[in-house]
Amino acid sequence: MMVKDNTARSKIEFSAIPNLTKQIADKTIEQLEKEGVFVFPGHIRESDDITDNQMILQSTNESFRTSNVMGFLGMGRERLTIQSRFSNGDQDFFLQYMLERVMDFPNILELNTDVNRDHRLFNLLLFIFPYYLKTALRKGTFKTYIRYSYNDSNIKGAIDIAGHIKKNTPFAGNIAYSQREFSFDNHLMELIRHAIEFIKTKPYGYQLLRKVRDEVASVVEATSEYAFHDRRKVVDTNKKKPIRHAYYHEYRALQNLCIMILQYEKHQVGSGVKHIHGILFDGSWLWEQYVNMLVSDGFYHPMNKTGVGVQQLFTNMHGNKEGRIYPDFISIDDDHRVIADAKYKPATNIGNKDYLQVLAYMFRFDAMQGYYLYPENGESRNQVLYLNQGSTYKRNVKNRNDIWIMKCGLAIPDSVHDYEAFKMAMRLSEESFKLQLLPEKILQLQA
Repeated sequence: MMVKDNTARSKIEFSAIPNLTKQIADKTIEQLEKEGVFVFPGHIRESDDITDNQMILQSTNESFRTSNVMGFLGMGRERLTIQSRFSNGDQDFFLQYMLERVMDFPNILELNTDVNRDHRLFNLLLFIFPYYLKTALRKGTFKTYIRYSYNDSNIKGAIDIAGHIKKNTPFAGNIAYSQREFSFDNHLMELIRHAIEFIKTKPYGYQLLRKVRDEVASVVEATSEYAFHDRRKVVDTNKKKPIRHAYYHEYRALQNLCIMILQYEKHQVGSGVKHIHGILFDGSWLWEQYVNMLVSDGFYHPMNKTGVGVQQLFTNMHGNKEGRIYPDFISIDDDHRVIADAKYKPATNIGNKDYLQVLAYMFRFDAMQGYYLYPENGESRNQVLYLNQGSTYKRNVKNRNDIWIMKCGLAIPDSVHDYEAFKMAMRLSEESFKLQLLPEKILQLQA
């Protein structure tokens, strides 16, 4: 079955995938992640807009409603594809375009002719591997304690009695013992090495790994004990020893990804009777990163994942800052400050909480204008909302002309039939979109 994000479909239509629907309906992203679904980017708590309690399919009376999440899910012989709401039939040009611009993905649309959707999903897992490898290696090469076994006369650790009897009978001067040592060559680094060697066997493997040449070299250098025939043992060890330390949470995500890649041919995606498998993309995160590429010349982009650009609402009586906030975009121009918020949802769904958030940011930064930057189906239809003053109690409510918020849409082409034409149309839409955010254009609107 194929559905689109941010839409409602009758529950009757999901009768084609009853078991999968039962397993994912009204379950949170966090629950599905624990059951084996891979969520991009990283763990859900690292994403600004996707939350622990967000659901893939939420029951509303006689229908199921999807959220900002896109991707592929499988269970047994049942499959569910969640496309962007801008897709056209089987062609999801917009999702591909965002992945290509933000992640430098190969063209996954070439895989759409493959009747085996699991194979397409598997390629997606390979395509995101460089991103996770680079993110994890920023913390440095993973190092942990490993117990090594020795059999010599220079004893330094715990004596292995059984091993000693087996190896040193009759006694020839050596003693079997083991010792814990801090090592780069450990079960996790070996797992990553096996994933790298596996990707190299694919037709596009070297092209993918070329983007992370330095990181691959670091892994190869650290894994001197690598042996191809140890792959199954290495995978089993990593399944039993997941990375739990909070500091290495990037390695935990990479560990999960490597296990899914290396076990694909054995289990395949969704082939288990009771297990859900798949990959989900956070549309909100992709959209925000994509918008940042378009407007970075004129806006700062605070990011709460890394703590870059953190702002505070208040200063207490002791001079300490409180109330950490991360507006999506703050204009570089101090004289005509503008706050912008990226929203991956239809303009009609931008409502009360969104209004309150941006107004609070505008008040904090002395901004008279705010923007909601969202994708629009077809032609862009910008809407300006003027802030009211007065109250209904005094019957003196009227709008102010000097403070307003605009819902500014980026038009997503909907009448093209091939990806190259879509990309050309998107370039035109991007130029029109950026013109709305130029300082001179904002000054005209202010006037």
